[in-house]
Amino acid sequence: MTSGECAYCGNSVVDAEVHAAADRLPVDGLVPFQVEKHQAQQALHAWIKSLWFAPNAFKRRGVQGKFNGLYLPYWTFDAMTASRYVGERGEHYWVTVGSGKNKRSERRTRWSHASGSLQRFFDDVLVCAKTGLPHRLVCGLEPWPLTKCIPFNPEALAGYAAMTYDQELRTGFTQAGEQIHQALEAQVRGLIGGDEQRIASLDTQYSALTYKHLLLPVWMLAYAWNNKTYQIIVNACNGEVEGERPYSWVKIACAVLAAVAVAVAITLAVNWRGV
Repeated sequence: MTSGECAYCGNSVVDAEVHAAADRLPVDGLVPFQVEKHQAQQALHAWIKSLWFAPNAFKRRGVQGKFNGLYLPYWTFDAMTASRYVGERGEHYWVTVGSGKNKRSERRTRWSHASGSLQRFFDDVLVCAKTGLPHRLVCGLEPWPLTKCIPFNPEALAGYAAMTYDQELRTGFTQAGEQIHQALEAQVRGLIGGDEQRIASLDTQYSALTYKHLLLPVWMLAYAWNNKTYQIIVNACNGEVEGERPYSWVKIACAVLAAVAVAVAITLAVNWRGV
């Protein structure tokens, strides 16, 4: 933690030396809070009402807890990529097999060679630099309005907590590289075309690689339900809510039974018409 409240007087405290320490990579910029606490609470109430299969008591009572404004550390990477790929394009076609009552159509696939190259620039590939947070929730907060980023100023942290990174830059770039590879693979499949694609190799070279260390704002809340702790994170730029929630297994069981009943009714109706 690099900022927060004094335990004695309650005033905002910022440890600016943490961000300027010789063994730490300095913060380049931050996106200021744009969603106030009351707005985050309103977004949370709307989120709770939208939950399917939540216990009725939970929806009536809501979440009991205190929102905390927090800056999370992120790495963001820019890179120019040059890739070469080799693969196969699959085209579907149908053939008739069998005879008499066993006559039927079967789908086959005709494969042909495909290869090529592409260049692509990746701008602001984000990786959260704080471990221990639910990955699904953090990823669900994207996209972030990075165009609203301002140069880092310790005074901007006053009134909010802030965390420094515990995931090193090299590890962050490894994760960014996985995102880049997935995006390139999807693009290559589009270039290969056809109904199916096989990628035998995808080799990528990086150039013009740069990074930034950013702080992005969230409202965080932890609450307990039936002796279990859940976390909620709200994007403090657009009010997007990502959270963990309890489920009503009674509601889920009733929904499954209803679906089975509908399926049985449809089957009986079809068979009756057939008779």
